[in-house]
Amino acid sequence: MIRAMLLCAAAAWTIVATFPSTAAEGTGEIHGSADAFSMPGLSLAWAILRAAKESDTAVVLRIDADPASFGWIEVVGKDPFSQREDRLQSATAVGGPFDLRIPRSRFADFPRTEVRVWRAGPAPSGTPPAAVVYYLGVPDTTPEIALPHDLDRSLAARIVRARDAAGKSP
Repeated sequence: MIRAMLLCAAAAWTIVATFPSTAAEGTGEIHGSADAFSMPGLSLAWAILRAAKESDTAVVLRIDADPASFGWIEVVGKDPFSQREDRLQSATAVGGPFDLRIPRSRFADFPRTEVRVWRAGPAPSGTPPAAVVYYLGVPDTTPEIALPHDLDRSLAARIVRARDAAGKSP
């Protein structure tokens, strides 16, 4: 009897312990914490492009999604308390790397940034994304760049390093 109870308790604990990972498989949420990130089919890098006036300073997010892995991408800013969203990039067909420029001041009202990707196929309408890479604010390690011509080199180099570290291609 005790053995049967222990077996049931162990089975119940196993189900409870694995439930969060099973539930998250529908839309994989990944917390991006560094200024460069890479997973199979998607690479990201952040930079801050300084300007003469602080109000003109922009946060630049380079997104490099592989069209063979993902067909659609969307980027939203989110207020984690009210759940209000600010659409930074509407759902768009993946067509290669691009830079998204966001006014730095925007992060005060919408500190959570979500990069949502869908598999190839028809435009997403109400279907959950295949993956969401989210950031809570601008990563602490994000470099500040003063000259626009240094921006491309910095973003490209950090994406290559993130891919190499992860052992993955775009």
